[in-house]
Amino acid sequence: MSIVTAMAAKLRVREQNIAVFGGSGSGKTVLVSSFYGAAQEQAFLKESLFHLVAEDTGKGNHLRQNYLGMKNSAQAPEATRFAATQYSFMLQLKDPADAKAAKAARARPFDALRLVWHDYPGEWFEQETSSDEEAGRRLDAFRTLLRSDVALVLVDGQKLVDYAGEEEKYLKSMLGNLRDGLLRFKNDLLDDGELLTEFPRIWILALSKADLHPDLDVYGFQDLLVEKAAGDISSLHDVLKGFVNLPEAMSMGEDFLLLSSAKFEPGRIEVTERKGVDLLLPVGCVLPLDRLVQWGRRLDIPRKMLDRLVDNADDIARVLYGLAPWMIKVPKFGKFLAIALPYVARAIKQGSPMLKEINDKAWANHDYLTAVLTRFRLDLDRGVKENLLVKSTK
Repeated sequence: MSIVTAMAAKLRVREQNIAVFGGSGSGKTVLVSSFYGAAQEQAFLKESLFHLVAEDTGKGNHLRQNYLGMKNSAQAPEATRFAATQYSFMLQLKDPADAKAAKAARARPFDALRLVWHDYPGEWFEQETSSDEEAGRRLDAFRTLLRSDVALVLVDGQKLVDYAGEEEKYLKSMLGNLRDGLLRFKNDLLDDGELLTEFPRIWILALSKADLHPDLDVYGFQDLLVEKAAGDISSLHDVLKGFVNLPEAMSMGEDFLLLSSAKFEPGRIEVTERKGVDLLLPVGCVLPLDRLVQWGRRLDIPRKMLDRLVDNADDIARVLYGLAPWMIKVPKFGKFLAIALPYVARAIKQGSPMLKEINDKAWANHDYLTAVLTRFRLDLDRGVKENLLVKSTK
């Protein structure tokens, strides 16, 4: 057991999972390296209320090495091959500044968040494996990927350049490979033939290498996909619905994101010129709660399923929106969310001004957990305002 894992064992941790799907060369490894490496820079560490700690020191060093290779030597990391990789990152809050703040922190439902990032070789959706052993690893990886909370489907910005004017050819192939791969292993991925409840409920179409398209905002990206690949997106959505209980509670082809891990130029990689990477923690940690509220308003969701649709929604809601003490005492197992969702819906409707007020108060009281989560939620609003993110309104 590593030192970080031993420390985590003493904390009350809530875990969120994000799966990143994309073909070979689409930028998955560069993305996770940029995500982690930027969080180790002194400027980030000085301003942030948390440390982003890799629970596996070796994997963390590898990602940091990738990042420094880009930053100092203009060397892009090698692609992931042959085996899937899980990266587990702990959002470890900085120590409160006083005893009063420490006591308040202990009253919270959890102490830290863990984000588990699932990466895999892009070839696994494009070609057959070379051995039975690799086929087994692929199936195990897919089972893990499909237990995530959020899935990103990367659209390779370089491929859009290569297929300029004929983007539908690339998009049809990319989306078709993902769709057909899921169909091929459907029987093996289901639980003894039973539809899944734990499954990515939010599938975000994300443009990787967005720096190659400086004049394209997220709405232009959305329009491009709708114009060139609406039928293929719908076909993938239909396949995904065949895996899951309550398929109405799923977003696919409704959320769009621009991502640029760095700006790549001949002989130079500018790692400080990122786009959308700082939205990945908010997307993984707080977007699912927002989406659950939308589904709760629109759908008749059985109470027993509420807690199972989105991991940790009750605890995140308690912290994020400063729910009244009587709500915090309501038991779990579906009762809390059934009572609290209308309040959370009203809080979301009030938008950024209310969240800014909660965030300011949390900063003043050294309530770092609330400050971090409200900052994440404000960052989602900022992403929309800056034309980096489109969120589903359904």
